[in-house]
Amino acid sequence: MRVYPEQLTQQLDKGLRQAYLLFGNEPLLKQECGDNIKRLAQQQGFLERHHFTIDNQLDWNLVLDCCQAMSLFSAQQIIELDVPDTGLNANQAKALLEVIEHLNPDILLVLTGPYLNKKQEATKWFKALDAIGLYVPCNTPDAKQMPRFIQARCRVLGLKPDHESVQMLAQWHEGNLLALAQSLHKLVLLYPDGELTIVRLQEALSRHNHYTPFQLVDAVLAGQAKRSQRVLRQLQGEGVEATILLRTLQRELTQLYKMQEMGKKGTPLNIIFEQFRVWQNRREMYIGALHRLPLTRLVGIIRQLTQLELQVKTDYDTNPWPALSALCAEICGFDTHLHYA
Repeated sequence: MRVYPEQLTQQLDKGLRQAYLLFGNEPLLKQECGDNIKRLAQQQGFLERHHFTIDNQLDWNLVLDCCQAMSLFSAQQIIELDVPDTGLNANQAKALLEVIEHLNPDILLVLTGPYLNKKQEATKWFKALDAIGLYVPCNTPDAKQMPRFIQARCRVLGLKPDHESVQMLAQWHEGNLLALAQSLHKLVLLYPDGELTIVRLQEALSRHNHYTPFQLVDAVLAGQAKRSQRVLRQLQGEGVEATILLRTLQRELTQLYKMQEMGKKGTPLNIIFEQFRVWQNRREMYIGALHRLPLTRLVGIIRQLTQLELQVKTDYDTNPWPALSALCAEICGFDTHLHYA
């Protein structure tokens, strides 16, 4: 059964399931959901915890021993399994199925791992666990979902933001739920009445570290020109060095170039994505970037980026931000003053 993180508390009020699957790209949601599950389990007598990481070195007999052994005081046990970002191979999936067969009412199984695609949700191990437990997709809300997510969080904390405050919180914390959680807890302490306005937000919250270079990369890959410029301006205002952004963009553009070369040689797109470990939830973004940036355009942008990096490193008086802004616009598919030789 699938439930979303905001629905988990309601489900836990109905009682514990035998298994919980916490999969997705958002660490904060996985941690919060896991903590809520284990807190309730401990209250109900699950006092022993065993944690295993699934890799090629894992001795599955140790996991099976936990399922079969009774402790001295017959305490119920929580078994936590961390699934690797690469997913489960055939042997690991087979071993997990054996563990599932040995589950009993004194065992609570919690699996944590990366985003799952439809193919992974169709595997035998997933179906077996889904039948006896809850699947909680823990993914970062996108820009459209973020305001609703913020409103739900505020209700739980007793905060009452107006519409403009919700929009500002969404813009400042897009893609960074940890920063959002910290900001909301700070606002609870500062304003006991819970009323949130634009003025209060501006007085209470620093915009420092609300964006990262990786969010700039995601914005340009997705072709989001306005958002990329907003992220870039804030990174500049926070004092992030231009060379860090240039190197981050360079790595991504070089990878796109290699992908284009493989595609030109006839390599299927799914094989390319598997080789570069592009997960399912990011593939649509990369497909758009590959369509928008053919080899010739990529070569020109990479050349311009290299020239800008050399200029920054040799001329300390140069202002790289206008050129960096134009570079981001080019990656998003807009023609600027850049010229390709």
